[in-house]
Amino acid sequence: MKATTIKVEGDLLRELERTKPPSQSLSAYVRSLLHQAVVRRDMAEGADRYAAFLRGTPDERAWLDEWTNTDLARPARRRRR
Repeated sequence: MKATTIKVEGDLLRELERTKPPSQSLSAYVRSLLHQAVVRRDMAEGADRYAAFLRGTPDERAWLDEWTNTDLARPARRRRR
């Protein structure tokens, strides 16, 4: 595993120290912020891909519209066998 040292100083360091939880080290806090940014980017890319998929797949769009308009507070009807 490759390790990298990043120098943080000045106003950015003071802001990070001010906002991090007291129980967390600065390194752990910065790692968590970076991880959150990566996850956020991945989720945004996934949402863009799904939106493109919906534009190209009318059946999926119709299913999603049906699901969106379903009254989830009303119990589902039971089918008779």
